[in-house]
Amino acid sequence: MTETATAVHLAEPTEAVITPVLDVVIPVYNEETDLGVCVRRLHEYLRDGFPFPARITIADNASTDDTMQVARLLTDELDDVRVVHLDAKGRGRALRAVWEHSDAQVVAYMDVDLSTDLNALLPLVAPLISGHSDLAIGTRLSASSRVVRGPKREIISRCYNLLLKASLQAHFSDAQCGFKAMRTEVARRLLPLVRDGEWFFDTELLVLAERAGLRIHEVPVDWIDDPDSRVDIVDTARKDLRGIGRLGRALATGALPLEELRQAIGREPLVAGVPLGMVGQLVRFAIVGVLSTLAYLLLYVVLQSFLGAQPANFLALLITAVGNTAANRAFTFGVRGSRGAVSHQFQGLVIFGIGLALTSGSLFTLHRWAPGATVHLELFVLVMANLIATLTRFVGLRWVFRNPGDRPAMATKDYLGEGDHR
Repeated sequence: MTETATAVHLAEPTEAVITPVLDVVIPVYNEETDLGVCVRRLHEYLRDGFPFPARITIADNASTDDTMQVARLLTDELDDVRVVHLDAKGRGRALRAVWEHSDAQVVAYMDVDLSTDLNALLPLVAPLISGHSDLAIGTRLSASSRVVRGPKREIISRCYNLLLKASLQAHFSDAQCGFKAMRTEVARRLLPLVRDGEWFFDTELLVLAERAGLRIHEVPVDWIDDPDSRVDIVDTARKDLRGIGRLGRALATGALPLEELRQAIGREPLVAGVPLGMVGQLVRFAIVGVLSTLAYLLLYVVLQSFLGAQPANFLALLITAVGNTAANRAFTFGVRGSRGAVSHQFQGLVIFGIGLALTSGSLFTLHRWAPGATVHLELFVLVMANLIATLTRFVGLRWVFRNPGDRPAMATKDYLGEGDHR
């Protein structure tokens, strides 16, 4: 989890705000030309048009030009401006270095080119200051956003966000807009789980926040593309794809302590007795249940012709019960990894026993009262019995998978420690 030590050097402003509400970070690398214009414009806005005490922190990412000298002059010239110097490049590293140690209530960042209209800053941070939301992002892909940029960047941005939705089931609209904020207490808990220290940092942060049940507020922005952007699109795309693969594997194998994070800072249920996510679980459980029932009925029809009703019912129910437990474990309740899989299957088979008793009992009663019952009547009775068994199964599986964050303790360490790019 610990990366190679990165030196951080801090220069305080002449007159620092004792406890700012907002700390705006400007990550820079070789921006000696644009830095002064950016910071002066932002400082003027925060001084004259922003209702909360705020600080500007310039985060220098190992610049090789005179960026650091310009930054130090700005700290001497302007109140509530400071500079942090890092000996290693990476926007994510810069944000982590400042956000984790900030004393502000809310931390934010924006790109040095100020592509985003500053009038969006207050709508961005207001829901965080009020406690309504946990993170906030600017989005260039909302229908009400006004964006000026070339077709190449527009297509790349939309394709990347579609890829995130397809591969990581992301619901936020714009991962890479350089205009974000979060509550500092949330940042301190979330950042230790974020491995990337470069451009994938934003995406990883948002995906983990979303999976932990945090509320992400989106602000449509007015945004003008910077033609002098230093981003290497090909290299960034390659690293982003590698990050998507790494994060996807971690989520699939349960290598992240998301349940612990959810319990620590996630949103509580709106209605007492209705656990968070229960509606979604019911929908996913119903999907698995429909597919399991169809598989069960197909197996029963095939097996009943040569095994008889009771043996066919037993085998069909047993086979589909194993598959049903595995599907609900991963799809409905979000349990990943191999830990507890055998125990979960055993408990699922106990619940299967209840379903077997219900269905076998209904068949026994049917054959006792109507010995000549057709297979169609048998199927009808079994469907009714399965509905009762399904309700019992949902309640039982909610108990079995009551701790969806269960995973090996070493899995998280392996995830954070292997190839850490921070």
